[in-house]
Amino acid sequence: MSLPNLFPYPYRPGQEDIVRLVRDSVRNGHHIVMESGTGTGKTSVALVSSLEAVSGTPNKIIFLTRTKSQQRQISMEAKAVSEKTELICVPMQGRGPSTCPLVQNNRELSGGTSEELSRLCEVLKKGNTDAGRCAYFEAITAEKLESCVSFMRSSVPDPEGFRDFCIVSGICPYETSKRMLQYADVVSAPYAFFFIPNIRQHFLEWLGIGEHNAVVIIDEAHNLPSYLRELDTYRVTARSLELTMNEAEDNGDPEVYEGITAKDVVTMMQDILYDAQTEFLVRENDMIPQGYLQEEMMGRLGMNTVDIRNMLISLLGVGEGIADAKRLKRKLPRSHILTLARAMISWTVCSDGPYVFLVSGGENPALEAYCLDPRDMALPLLECRSTVHMSGTLEPLSLYASELDLFEPELRCFPSPFPKENLKVCYVQDVSTKYDELNDGGETYERLKDYVISLVNCVDRSTAVFFPSYSLMERFISDNVPALLNREIYYERRDMPQSELMEQVTEFRCNEGGILFAVTGGRISEGLDFPGRELELAIIVGIPYSRPSAKQDALIRYCQTRYGKGWDTAVKVPAVRKIRQAIGRLIRSEKDRGIAVILDRRVGTLDGIGAVPVKDPVEEVKRFFS
Repeated sequence: MSLPNLFPYPYRPGQEDIVRLVRDSVRNGHHIVMESGTGTGKTSVALVSSLEAVSGTPNKIIFLTRTKSQQRQISMEAKAVSEKTELICVPMQGRGPSTCPLVQNNRELSGGTSEELSRLCEVLKKGNTDAGRCAYFEAITAEKLESCVSFMRSSVPDPEGFRDFCIVSGICPYETSKRMLQYADVVSAPYAFFFIPNIRQHFLEWLGIGEHNAVVIIDEAHNLPSYLRELDTYRVTARSLELTMNEAEDNGDPEVYEGITAKDVVTMMQDILYDAQTEFLVRENDMIPQGYLQEEMMGRLGMNTVDIRNMLISLLGVGEGIADAKRLKRKLPRSHILTLARAMISWTVCSDGPYVFLVSGGENPALEAYCLDPRDMALPLLECRSTVHMSGTLEPLSLYASELDLFEPELRCFPSPFPKENLKVCYVQDVSTKYDELNDGGETYERLKDYVISLVNCVDRSTAVFFPSYSLMERFISDNVPALLNREIYYERRDMPQSELMEQVTEFRCNEGGILFAVTGGRISEGLDFPGRELELAIIVGIPYSRPSAKQDALIRYCQTRYGKGWDTAVKVPAVRKIRQAIGRLIRSEKDRGIAVILDRRVGTLDGIGAVPVKDPVEEVKRFFS
């Protein structure tokens, strides 16, 4: 069978094999899991081969991403393919300031979640309340939709380009995107559109297909198992309880069940959280008994399980009433009572599943029902026509396939075609970031500081310093390390808004020879490209193992039961993937060159990184660039 002629670039070594494999797998309705190294063009080959496979069928391609930058990449590749064949690629994003002009300049509304904005949007679209109407929605006419279809075909815009076109046309980008889906050949969307059940149902309806007609491509798939675990996790925090208490007071403390008010429920939850900390908490987080929350509620309120459920359903109704009243006044329909009721109801029905129940401390203590098994949330993938799971750091592939319970998947690895001498990875043997060594009186920590300072200052190259945690990075900053570095420094800080982060990244890219402080496994180390001389030296401070905790212990035990290698699966493999992702920022084209220095001797025991030991990393860096 001849290869498709849609590929928009000259083939690099190995790309024809990937196109053929993915195309045939999609045609045959198989799942494929592939690690595809830098330079193999994962996005373009997956797009072209899937388009060839679904040609002449009712199937549609859904390209799922974690970040907006990955969506831009899909639009760029679709635009290149459109030079050879006509297609419509719709970049779908959730409701928010970037897709809803109504909330862009409204401080209260711009902080709303997609769900909250959706509830408000429904009222404004109907226009039969005091909240009024949405002019951007009402302006969507058949003529403007036809204009949008023509624009999509001719320009194949990225998310920002489509948004700007809609705003100039005076119409809502989000609602227009929904209308465009019926015409789409390819849709790029965040993971949430497919994996949150009620969103998926609407999403597929807008597309006009069922799961059996969906070809799902998952970009940066190494993130998916942890994303699905988190999606099925429920928690109640001390801060959220404070907000809920304030809301109950502001709304007259409504009764929710036979003399019990909303404030009574919140006070009870605050007491349970405090008592759980006192009784069980030793580390960052620790386990509580499986039925602890239900038993405590029954004992404190003198209720049985039926009474408790009825009370929570009543609390849910109170929260929905508060949210509805707000949206009828054109306000953000947020209710902390509603959020608490949902979390508590979900908690009470997940006791029989693969969960571990925890109490955590810190600045914002919490009760948490943490999901250990991502398979339930991944079930919709098994209903699809075909799925393609790809990443540059996905090995071991069989483990990934088992975590999602994929049926007889194709497993393949494709190495990067770029010259191997363009990338060097080395490590030192006299330091590590093990907890007991970092707290050995300061000797190891001082050596780490000396390495970072001398490596950054030895060459005038754009440099990223990747820390295993925000806490260690903040320790370096508080010890005045930035003042000892000779160039401008940019930061990825804890809880940084995306817009602020991208400002830092843009300034770093424009300042050749700048320094970037970031976190291994953070937003910068995964998914952002730094081509050419934008990044040439990566200093990776230690191995990003997750901190020991009850949550980690439970995940290790669960993985040991399922796979036989608990620590490797739960701790080692994710850490290796994070390191490989950080290293991958260095080489994005065949002309890029870069060197990574890992400051941790334990790297020598890890497979898949390919680091070599060096005695003098400073001289090694100088030699590489000379």
